[in-house]
Amino acid sequence: MSNIHAAITGVHAYVPDYVLTNKELETMVDTNDEWITTRTGIKERRILKGEGQGTSVLGIESVKGLLEKTNTDPAEIELVICATVTADMPFPDTANLIASATGMKNAFCYDINAACSGFLYALTTGSMFISSGQYKKVIVIGADKMSSIIDYTDRTTCVIFGDGGGAVLLEPNDEGYGVLDSLHKSDGSGSEFLHLKAGGSRYPATVDTIAAREHFVFQNGRPVFKAAVSGMSDVVTRVMARNGLTTDDVKWLIPHQANKRIIETVAKMADFPMEKVIVNIQRYGNTTAGTLPLCMWEYEKEFNKGDNIILTAFGGGFTWGAIYLKWAY
Repeated sequence: MSNIHAAITGVHAYVPDYVLTNKELETMVDTNDEWITTRTGIKERRILKGEGQGTSVLGIESVKGLLEKTNTDPAEIELVICATVTADMPFPDTANLIASATGMKNAFCYDINAACSGFLYALTTGSMFISSGQYKKVIVIGADKMSSIIDYTDRTTCVIFGDGGGAVLLEPNDEGYGVLDSLHKSDGSGSEFLHLKAGGSRYPATVDTIAAREHFVFQNGRPVFKAAVSGMSDVVTRVMARNGLTTDDVKWLIPHQANKRIIETVAKMADFPMEKVIVNIQRYGNTTAGTLPLCMWEYEKEFNKGDNIILTAFGGGFTWGAIYLKWAY
C-alpha cells in the first residue's frame, strides 16, 4: 500500500446572512422555541435569500475563502467534488458551476449525492485520488440549500434544516497525517422513511405533484432516529477498533449535526464524553452535506497537528459512515 495519505491542509465555510430564529418560526407554523429546542437543540438556522441563488453560492464563497487562506492558485486545483442534494440544476453539476466561478479551470468536477453523508463519501473519494498519486490538489465541498426543498407548513421538518456549506483542500502527505481509514454503509430500504418523492425521473414535476407537496423532504422521525444512532455508533466503534484506538486516543468526534438528541445518543453509545464531541447545531441547524465542514471550520483553531479525529454521518437513503483522520496542521 502507498504511504501517501490525503491530508486536509485548509478548511473554510460559508453561511448566509439571514438568520431564521425559533421565534420567527413561531409565526410561520404551529411550534415554539421550547418545543424546538427540547427536541432538536436548534435555536437558529441560516437561509439563503434572493432570486437565482442556489447551492453553488454556498460553495463558491467557501472555495474563495479556502483558496485565499491557503494561498492556493485556483488553476492548480485538479479535482473538485461537491456533495449536495440540492444541486442548482439537474445538470450541469454544481461542482462545475463552482469551479467555473472561482477560476479552477484545470479541474475535473462532479457531484456526489449521499444526502447527509455526502461530504463523508466525497472526502473518502477525494482522498483516494490523492493517495493513488493521480492528483496533488483536490477540493471537496459539502453544501446544501435545504430551504429550497423544505415545507414551511410542516413543523416536523422545517424547524430542523438550514442552508450552509464548506470546503477542504486535500494534498499529499507522507508523514502519517491525513485520512487514514474510512468505513461506509448504505441501505436503500430506508428510503421509505426519509426521501423527496417528486422531481426525479420516477415522478417528474407535474401540477399534481406540486399540489400534493411532493417536492419537499419527507421524514418519519422515529425509524430515522433509531437507524441513525445505531449506524453511526457502530461504524465509529468499528473504525476505532481496527485502528487500535480508544476514546482516550481520539481528540474529537465530529458527528453530522442532525439533531442534538441523536448526537448525544451516538456519543453515549460510542462511549465519548460530550466535551470531546463537536456540536454547533444550535446555530445552523441541519445543513445536510454542509454540517461536517462547518464544524471543522468553526473549531479549526481548537485542532492541533497530530490530533486524532473521527467524522461520522447518517443520511437519507439510508447512507452512513465514519472516517478516521489525523490533523495535519
